[in-house]
Amino acid sequence: MALIVQKYGGTSVGTPERIKAVAERVARWRDQGHQLVIVVSAMSGETNRLIGLAQAITSDPDPRELDQMVCTGEQVTIALLAMALMARGIPARSYTGAQVAIRTDRSYTKARIESIDDAAIRADLAEGRVVVVAGFQGIDVDGNTTTLGRGGSDTTGVALAAALHADECQIYTDVDGVYTTDPRVVPQARRLNRITFEEMLEMASLGSKVLQIRSVEFAGKYNVPLRVLSSFQDGGEGTLISVDAEDAMEQPIISGIAFNRDEAKLTVRGVPDIPGVAYRILGPVGAANVEVDMIVQNVSADNTTDFTFTVHRNEYRKALAILEQVCNEVGAREVSSDDKIAKVSLVGVGMRSHAGVASKMFETLARENINIQMISTSEIKISVVVQEKYMELAVRALHTAFGLDAPAE
Repeated sequence: MALIVQKYGGTSVGTPERIKAVAERVARWRDQGHQLVIVVSAMSGETNRLIGLAQAITSDPDPRELDQMVCTGEQVTIALLAMALMARGIPARSYTGAQVAIRTDRSYTKARIESIDDAAIRADLAEGRVVVVAGFQGIDVDGNTTTLGRGGSDTTGVALAAALHADECQIYTDVDGVYTTDPRVVPQARRLNRITFEEMLEMASLGSKVLQIRSVEFAGKYNVPLRVLSSFQDGGEGTLISVDAEDAMEQPIISGIAFNRDEAKLTVRGVPDIPGVAYRILGPVGAANVEVDMIVQNVSADNTTDFTFTVHRNEYRKALAILEQVCNEVGAREVSSDDKIAKVSLVGVGMRSHAGVASKMFETLARENINIQMISTSEIKISVVVQEKYMELAVRALHTAFGLDAPAE
């Protein structure tokens, strides 16, 4: 008998029929003798509908009240799933994030989990109940409802698995695992049987939409075996995300290719090349809660520098307005920008023991006449910025060049 935490996303519980199908799957796991904690998202489209209601009232809704409202989506789903289980004769009990309680900080709309009180859940499990918990939400020290940000139900699932010392956390979604890249861009993409926490963390941070990055961080920190499975297929093994076993066979050079088209590039030209100038540029950007990704700084012959960085496209206008003000303050010549770029990244722990990965990547892109605008590297990843219109071509070419295509049938 194992203790398993299962998380079901919005598409998995998008209709009463799909909720009943989830109940059937849970029943089969329970019949095998497992203890089960089920984390669910709001029904597909419900969170967007609620946000739309708020924006119909005001273009700038108060974050506390927004969290108070959007958390109701999951409250509906947990009750419906508990009803579906009880209708099958399975004792079940539902909990909101506040009822558990999942304690968070006070950062409304993107709170971080600080602690979990697992006493009530353990008592229910001991009495043979299936426990159903609302994902995406918690409660702060003052008793206010908080939400964890988009994809936060993944984080709830992994955090509960860590707190309960679960044997496995299973993330059920609309795909049957983690692929070498998005099959909608590369039809020859292959499902991976296994991937390391390190690789999955890079894939999630670089644009892969399968898992929320914070859930992978949590799983890696607390060594929670994490498995991605399909809600709509039975019998598959999905993809296991775990530590890299020491006795594992040698890793492939590249495990996957991630991409992100939601990028924008900003450049401050003619910046005096003096100590502290990078902080004077990026300090106000960070103070405005704008996350900066790739950074490149060049030095020219006249002791000035061009300072370039990327941000999420949603924050492009905010960052540009800040830079236009900063430009005068630091004595820079001008600010230029481009919101039609994309980032393409190779990810793989095998890079550590193989030379020439970067040169092969650059050669492949050169053959396709794709210009590289920025480059960033780490031990297990290489990212490049290219024009958005070339992104899919770049991904397909690199997928083939590094031998990731599935064999032709």
